[in-house]
Amino acid sequence: MLSGQTFNVDWSVNLMAKAPIGEIVELAVLAEQLGYTRCWLFDEGMMTRDVFVTLAAIAEHTSTIKIGPGITNPYTRHPGTTAAAIASLDEMSGGRAFVGIGAGGGLALGPLAVDRTQPLKVVADAVLAMRRLFAGEAVTMTSETFALSNARLGYARPDIEIIMAGRGPRMTELGGRIADGFYLSYPFLPGLGDQTRAIRDAANGVDRHIAWSTGIARDEHEVQHMRTQLTFRLVDSPEAVREALGLGPRDREAIRSAIAAGGPPSAAHLVHEEWLGSFGVVGTTSECRDQIRAIASNFGVSEFIVPVQDLGSAHDLITSFAPVEI
Repeated sequence: MLSGQTFNVDWSVNLMAKAPIGEIVELAVLAEQLGYTRCWLFDEGMMTRDVFVTLAAIAEHTSTIKIGPGITNPYTRHPGTTAAAIASLDEMSGGRAFVGIGAGGGLALGPLAVDRTQPLKVVADAVLAMRRLFAGEAVTMTSETFALSNARLGYARPDIEIIMAGRGPRMTELGGRIADGFYLSYPFLPGLGDQTRAIRDAANGVDRHIAWSTGIARDEHEVQHMRTQLTFRLVDSPEAVREALGLGPRDREAIRSAIAAGGPPSAAHLVHEEWLGSFGVVGTTSECRDQIRAIASNFGVSEFIVPVQDLGSAHDLITSFAPVEI
């Protein structure tokens, strides 16, 4: 808990583009109208509409909301081409673009048969490459999974925000050291204070933007959706989190096998009810708001991101959690 400090918390949305692009644009426009600060867009590879095509469409129909991928990765997308796409999006949107980057998860990497090799080094190299490219430098470097040879962007804004994401302590510490901010997605809430403190400690006095996103469950349908979202996140959780939950190797393998056989919904029944409150907020809309306010205030979170993955209830979710002053 951070006592004696006041934090202005921004509210944002993260949209899952599993519907026609026009429908996703309508949701982004709604978010802008309701005062949300950012519109993130999940980059889940082949299972969603292309992240940069969709962001370009959003840019064309909005004027104030910040836009960027949440989260892209340096495995399925070369950091050089990502930097070019972000710089182009920034130009198109009048300086509203940012980039969220992490090591990527199974939903994006799995269908493309891509291995997540040396994630700490590859993500660090990707952040460095993009920062130098945005600054207009000529970049020559070789990482584990990509290389650049005298590569240069001549049209980027030098201070485009680079926000990292990840779950483990080493990735969190890395983000605090080298990124402009960090995106904590479905973090283990009893450990959230440790994570935000680690980011600030690693930043060594430099202010870091801290964004937090988690599931919101107000009825049985949303509870089931949260279970589905936790399936792949649980198997990717750090060992200390799994131990705290009592999630043993057999549980983990059962969830992993069910996901492989039929996707996350097939594994949802394996997520214990008592685990939900350790990751998400559960209750009425008012109760969920109160929980978000308290957690954000206690741990100095700069931004809360409403995850919009179930498009059938997207309009209600975005409207119900329209920005309020925390």
